[in-house]
Amino acid sequence: MLKELNFNLYKGDGETITERNVAIPEFEAHEELDDPRRYIASKGLRHAVNVAITLGQPLLVTGEPGTGKTQLAASVAHELGLPQLNFYTKTTSTASDLFYQYDALRRFQDANMGEKKQTRIDDYIEYQALGNAILLSLPPEEANQYLPKHLQNKGPTRSIVLIDEIDKAPRDLPNDILNEIESMSFTVKESGKTFKAEKKFHPIIILTSNSEKNLPDAFLRRCVFYHIDFPSRDELSAIVDKRFNGRSDFAPGFVEKAIQKFMEIRSLPLKKKPATAEFLNWITILQAKKIDFNNPKDGQAEAWMLSFSILAKNSDDLKRIKKDIKEAIAN
Repeated sequence: MLKELNFNLYKGDGETITERNVAIPEFEAHEELDDPRRYIASKGLRHAVNVAITLGQPLLVTGEPGTGKTQLAASVAHELGLPQLNFYTKTTSTASDLFYQYDALRRFQDANMGEKKQTRIDDYIEYQALGNAILLSLPPEEANQYLPKHLQNKGPTRSIVLIDEIDKAPRDLPNDILNEIESMSFTVKESGKTFKAEKKFHPIIILTSNSEKNLPDAFLRRCVFYHIDFPSRDELSAIVDKRFNGRSDFAPGFVEKAIQKFMEIRSLPLKKKPATAEFLNWITILQAKKIDFNNPKDGQAEAWMLSFSILAKNSDDLKRIKKDIKEAIAN
């Protein structure tokens, strides 16, 4: 269900919310939009997931930003009843970062404190997504001492590992982790300890990329690949049905008209076309503002124009969208 939206929290006139007797609501983030129970995977995507699981290979998913690549991992974890572990790639990420991070600076500082402090290496190692997934494949008596509290006594179990936006990483990183991903093992060089996943509990790895061009061929050959195309009108309609509780919050015909207008906007020569995530946020605001697609001239022109800041991500695209809409209204 759509939550009540307050468009008068910030007025920009210097009057405080205390003076206006208004309270800032708790942030709820429209959780229904990200609920894995409401995720819809196409037939091709479902097939790719099942092939990757069957073959024991990572699944590499590409597609426009906002088409549901990252949410796929949550959907798979939910349906399979497995824990999900996330690694968000940075431009500075190294291969070892996927498995663990060693805080050498903190250990050095502790070792040089006036009071004699114990400085066991293991106390300065924090295991990351793929490292924790491998640890979860082991019996609790072997893994608990290395796992964070919320993961202790969960295994042995398989898990879903999301490696998000791997194309952000330095080019060598995918090749650097090839052996570890294939063998599902890693060594902590600071302590010399090696951890190897139990074969029947190997994690299921889902990688996302906004552009596969930066990934080396050797890495791509070891992945199952799937590209998420932008949804068709019928698919967008199904997504709205699933995400918004069967459209119970929308006026009759509203969604069809919103989809039509959205697809027209996407057909414009924009630098960055809005994707599914922007569409869902856009219709949320349109509904909250009670925008009438049949009578956009009827005192709603300003609200109509302001809504396009959700779809456009730069000034040129915003001008182009507004120009196109103004022409459509005029006609």
